[in-house]
Amino acid sequence: MSGEQHDFSHLDRAGRATAGVARSPRLAVMLTIGIGIALAWLLLGAMAIRGAEGSPVGAPGDMLLKNLPGLPLPDFLDRFFALCLTPAPLAGMAGLQAPALVLMWFLMAVATMLPSAAPLIRTYCEIADTARIKGEPVVHPLVLVAGYLATWLGASVGFSVLTLAVYAFAGSGRMLDPAVGLAGAIALLVAGLYQFSDLKQACLEKCRNPFSILFARWSAKSGRIFRLGLEQGVWCLGCCWALMLVMFAVGAMNVFWMALIGLFTLIEKQTAGRVASRIAGAILLVWAAALLLVSA
Repeated sequence: MSGEQHDFSHLDRAGRATAGVARSPRLAVMLTIGIGIALAWLLLGAMAIRGAEGSPVGAPGDMLLKNLPGLPLPDFLDRFFALCLTPAPLAGMAGLQAPALVLMWFLMAVATMLPSAAPLIRTYCEIADTARIKGEPVVHPLVLVAGYLATWLGASVGFSVLTLAVYAFAGSGRMLDPAVGLAGAIALLVAGLYQFSDLKQACLEKCRNPFSILFARWSAKSGRIFRLGLEQGVWCLGCCWALMLVMFAVGAMNVFWMALIGLFTLIEKQTAGRVASRIAGAILLVWAAALLLVSA
């Protein structure tokens, strides 16, 4: 596709809008990503509402969730929510619980981490637009996005295994309830200490400066761009994996903390220096110490 202009004046309004999106890969990609993020939040919100309905003791935010109107959901989503929320595999569905948890964590990654990758994707689209105008071959930006999400899909498998292990160790009332006592304190302690580590800062710097990496690794081959997306996903995972551990301490379906972590990740990647990371680390360490004292 080149920079050639086309006249769509003969089309109706809807046709012109559709043609405008088709002409601009950047707009189409950002629209696709936006829809994906919104859908992830919708599903997670519906699951949080369903979890609040069955919670005998309301966690922070549960009362608000209980007052929200329930969404009419198809049966397969009800089964998916049940697999994630129940403390033990449902009869005849033991083999489906682990994949359901993987999907849940992947939705959380899409909802909280994909927005922070917007600068990376936008930068790729800008470079791709320049190459396209010059008549050079370009790999579609969604290939890069697919590679990025593939990394988080792999991470979701790890978080799912950890979810099952924490539940078995902590003995929570339900699968996605907050891990109390030692288990919750360890999650907060690891997350807090990692905020001060050099590895955290190294990964954060890679996430903050996508242009040099994309420009140096530019390729017209889909496999290489997919691999580049994988690598950028690894840097993002290295930056944010410990923050995801906080979800074990607050409850994996706590949408308010999901939103807070997603917002903090976005701010952290857009601001220079270590101030934001260190403030967050200090808060998490104090929280871990307080949880240990309360549960002692």
